[in-house]
Amino acid sequence: MNYQEIINTQKTFFDTNTTKEISYRVKELKRLKNVLQKNEDLLYNAIYNDFKKSKYETYTTELAIIYHEIDLAIVNTKKWSKKKRVGTGLANLPGKSYIIPEPLGTILVMGAWNYPFQLSLVPAIAAIAAGCTVILKPSEIPSNSSSIMAKIINQNFSESFFKVIEGGVKETTELLKVRFDKIFFTGSIPVGKIVYQAAAKHLTPVTLELGGKSPAIITKDVDIDMTAKRLVWAKFLNTGQTCIAPDYIMVESTIHNELLSAIKKHIEKADYKVENQNYTQIVNQKNFERLQALIKNDKIYLGGQCDAENRIIVPTILTEVSFTDKVMQEEIFGPILPVLSFDSIEKAILDIKTLSKPLSCYIFTKNKTIKNKILNEISFGGGAINDAVMHFMEQNLPFGGVGDSGTGNYHGKAGFVAFSHYKSILQKSFLIELNLKYSPYTSTKLKWLKRLIG
Repeated sequence: MNYQEIINTQKTFFDTNTTKEISYRVKELKRLKNVLQKNEDLLYNAIYNDFKKSKYETYTTELAIIYHEIDLAIVNTKKWSKKKRVGTGLANLPGKSYIIPEPLGTILVMGAWNYPFQLSLVPAIAAIAAGCTVILKPSEIPSNSSSIMAKIINQNFSESFFKVIEGGVKETTELLKVRFDKIFFTGSIPVGKIVYQAAAKHLTPVTLELGGKSPAIITKDVDIDMTAKRLVWAKFLNTGQTCIAPDYIMVESTIHNELLSAIKKHIEKADYKVENQNYTQIVNQKNFERLQALIKNDKIYLGGQCDAENRIIVPTILTEVSFTDKVMQEEIFGPILPVLSFDSIEKAILDIKTLSKPLSCYIFTKNKTIKNKILNEISFGGGAINDAVMHFMEQNLPFGGVGDSGTGNYHGKAGFVAFSHYKSILQKSFLIELNLKYSPYTSTKLKWLKRLIG
């Protein structure tokens, strides 16, 4: 496949200015929602074949988020696209200043495998709302999900506007050689670095949604049962294959054992099994073996059983873990939860800061001083107080990382901004022209200039 030809086709279409029309963007967003709704059964089947994920979980963690993002864009695209008046300084009066959002152009969106529909289509929706054309490269790992996306999109949209390109490392490498106006990537830190390097050759701007070890910090004054219930749900959603899942727990030592008991209770109560439609497979053998190697028998508090044939690892809690253990050296991205304790919040913060800046941080406390201390001293992409993962659902909260966990953000208006250039315009009148900027330069002019500019 000649990728350059496809990109040229999209650039040519973009230059017709059709996508700059609000009515066109809204029409295509409505088309996308309609196409997805008509093909929901195919989407459910594809993701079940890749993960053994239930319809309920597919709808709540994939389709519902996509539909909400489309609806939000349909309602707000006109408002987001309006030029905005800003103040004008004395030196440029009479005149006015304003900012015009304009689409960046032809966009490459590279989706992740863990939520293959949502993490591919939500940024594509934002790009369409901003007035861009889109090339979507879904992850090849969930092959059924990738294939059905390509079929649905490519049969219902012109490739000059919205095109899905499938493939693995070879195809991705070739695609990254082509110049885009923006690249949006969701995935691992190592691949994110490759994407960043490829984009730099063309000075192409990027948004990188990566990952990291997201901590959950728990102090002794919390509602222990509710804390455990929320953490168990957040951790084992999609079998832990969630970039913002709590990666490890830091709990105040005085409630360490009580919290462990509560976590065990809620895991047993949930009865996580594929046949119960609340658990999924590990995506492939490579990831299964990687996760299996992180489980050390002498550190297992609960779980640890692995079924290689069906790629199932039961919810596993590890204790007596230190920051030097292998499980604390990389993002887990699976159903393994290390629980560490602390006596001093200052020491806990220092330990957390020995790792790269996380994508998320979850603070469970009733202590306002401790809450503010953590918020002020730990840098992370985003998070929640007394809950976990649910901040992702708030469309008014820009979602993204910092440092190794990513650059840039999206969701709601932030997604529109990510794919827009804000063009700054000064408009002057012909009525008056001060001579201060013109020679000859005199001491009197300099005095007036200082008064005007400061």
